[in-house]
Amino acid sequence: MRLASLVAVFFALFILSGCSTKSEKAIYNKPALYWYEQIVKSIKDADLEKADDMYTSLSSEHVASPLLPEAMLILAQAHVEEEEYLLANFYLDEYIKRFGNEEKSEYARFMKIKANFDSFPSPNRNQQLMLDTITQIKDFIRKYPNSKYRAMVETMLVKVRLGNYYLNQNIASLYHRIDKPEAAKVYEEKLATSTLKDAKMIEPDVPWYRSIFE
Repeated sequence: MRLASLVAVFFALFILSGCSTKSEKAIYNKPALYWYEQIVKSIKDADLEKADDMYTSLSSEHVASPLLPEAMLILAQAHVEEEEYLLANFYLDEYIKRFGNEEKSEYARFMKIKANFDSFPSPNRNQQLMLDTITQIKDFIRKYPNSKYRAMVETMLVKVRLGNYYLNQNIASLYHRIDKPEAAKVYEEKLATSTLKDAKMIEPDVPWYRSIFE
């Protein structure tokens, strides 16, 4: 009797395991529209990790789907809104690499610049990213002189350059405080050769990384 009970239990577990396997397999080989709708739903549910997973399925199962470019852009925007700028840039870089003709690249490149710009108020600022963003903005203006985004990127350029100037001032001051005059001299030379050195600037009352970019 006990043996029969054990057999029944194992049989039931086998059936449940089979159902589970079928259920897991059911999430594969879906139409592109299914994955796209799941991405949108996950973003609305504020579950970006799931949205990223859904994108992985879409891109692996439907490599030539016309829904891929739009999915990349909405995921990039969603990550920007959550201040996840590295992930936003991942999607924008992929978009530019795979679908970036001149017209389509304009918006993606603007979004990439804006994503970088929006990340600067964070205290763990990255000066190299600032310098890279300055280069990106100059390249954008050169490539798209008549862009509808030009006024915005030019404003960003001024603010990023100001932020970089203030950061150089702070770094030079820090090196003086810790008695490293040679290191301080490097940054003082950058300040001396900057086109902003003669500008009449009002020192911010709050940390530069907040005042410049707010």
